[in-house]
Amino acid sequence: MSDSLTHLDAQGRPRMVDVSGKAVTQRAATAEATVRFTEEAWPSLKAQGFTTKKGAVGDVARIAGTMAAKRTADLIPFCHTLPLDGCELSVEPAEDEPLIRITCTVKVTARTGVEMEALTGASVAALTVYDMTKSLGHGTVIEQVCLLEKTGGKQDYWR
Repeated sequence: MSDSLTHLDAQGRPRMVDVSGKAVTQRAATAEATVRFTEEAWPSLKAQGFTTKKGAVGDVARIAGTMAAKRTADLIPFCHTLPLDGCELSVEPAEDEPLIRITCTVKVTARTGVEMEALTGASVAALTVYDMTKSLGHGTVIEQVCLLEKTGGKQDYWR
């Protein structure tokens, strides 16, 4: 693994990486976000079938996460605009604890990877879950957003 920051030029100024010399390959990345609810809010959310006045929490979060993954380059300054081949979001309540686990898998055939798109999709889906459930209390916590795996490019990664 390189220890140099690729988004800095020789003078230390920020820049977008030139990927024109890289091979076009199939690439994929999966990221996860978890949203933890208070013990008081969870039973109410479950009893409502994970639906609030704003709609079905999982469905709306999937749409928001997909939209965000497609717009990552508009949000993160040095991300390349990528024509995504696919984006799949899972928004699932845990069986044994008061949390919703979100996974976002993004695929592309391109010169650069889609880690940022997967992380953005999972993040925005988690923010959407928070927004849709904040009426149950503001003790809800987005605990983590992390890359679970990436394939394609120079090296693969698995958490």
